[in-house]
Amino acid sequence: MFTEHTLESAPAASRRAMESTVRHVGHLPPAVARLASSPHLLNGFLKLSAMFEQATLDPVAREVVVMTVATRNECHVCVAMHAGKLRALGAREELIAALSERKSLDDVRLEAIRQFTLEVLRTAGGVGDEELRGFLAHGYTEQNALEVVMGIGTYTMSTLANRLTRA
Repeated sequence: MFTEHTLESAPAASRRAMESTVRHVGHLPPAVARLASSPHLLNGFLKLSAMFEQATLDPVAREVVVMTVATRNECHVCVAMHAGKLRALGAREELIAALSERKSLDDVRLEAIRQFTLEVLRTAGGVGDEELRGFLAHGYTEQNALEVVMGIGTYTMSTLANRLTRA
């Protein structure tokens, strides 16, 4: 139902973001082409995801947050894209498989961020003191806890939009 836009058919306000995506990844992903129907959503997601990439969480921890949201929301295109990103970061296939299958992670620190992400989602941010202390005990900070919320918000937007547009 949703149009898979080209640079020519997209709303003018989406074109700069689409062109930037082509320069960055070498092609126009179908998800971006479909999200272009809403310049506000496309531009907002790309800005927020770029900001999340600058967060103090290490790159693999950020991807654990993204994959946790993507699998929870059953966004198969997101799972595939971020599994590829994890591979590019040198992550082991066992980690990628566990995240894709919603299973516990062998790495206790990464499992802590996966569990914290799930707890933030489960409680709509009303994480208990014990759970927060458990997250912090793995070397994460208050800033990291808030960055998890940012990742959840950013990737909830994209996973729901990708599912809606059948990307």
